[in-house]
Amino acid sequence: MLLLDALSPAPRALRMYLLEKGLSLPTRQVDVFSGENRQPAYLSHHPAGQTPALLLEDGTALAESIAIMEYLEELHPAPPLIGSTPVERALTRQWQRRVELNVTENLHNAYHYAEGLARFTGRIPVEPEAAPGLKRVAQDRLAWLDPMLAGRAWLAGERFTVADLWLYVWLDFARSVGQPFDEGLPHLGPWFQRVAARPSAEASLHPGVKPGGVRG
Repeated sequence: MLLLDALSPAPRALRMYLLEKGLSLPTRQVDVFSGENRQPAYLSHHPAGQTPALLLEDGTALAESIAIMEYLEELHPAPPLIGSTPVERALTRQWQRRVELNVTENLHNAYHYAEGLARFTGRIPVEPEAAPGLKRVAQDRLAWLDPMLAGRAWLAGERFTVADLWLYVWLDFARSVGQPFDEGLPHLGPWFQRVAARPSAEASLHPGVKPGGVRG
């Protein structure tokens, strides 16, 4: 296997997963800031041009962080970060989809259209006029999510899962690009601090992260 890694939130989520699992993979860095991921060499592995990607020995290229985590979870089921039973796995996937569709995709696209506009113009379609609305939706959905965390340590209950690390990484990224969330939310604020206290949280930051720069 070869992991194609980068300074970006989705690759960081995968790095955090690997740390939580105690796994290490051969890794090559891809410079997304210079657009290396949009060049033919990278696109030959991953036509969508996104990071990360996992190259398998048979030539298969797996993309999308969560899909890669699912693959690795089947190979290395312990400690479980998706679940040990069908119900646990379904609940983890429910929460991951809930936070991705309602929160993190809105944060991500708002960054593309606002703070990251200069970087992404010409690489992907950008809609600057959509950014304020996306930011409002993300913050509204975080307030919607907050009471669902009442009485539980983690999103899926008492199990720390990929849903937690996914949301944490994106909220930490958003804070670094001018999209902070309300840390005074009574349940989400303490939840964020609990995740931040895990050794994998800080250790998953890319070595290229600069003080005051994008956290990925």
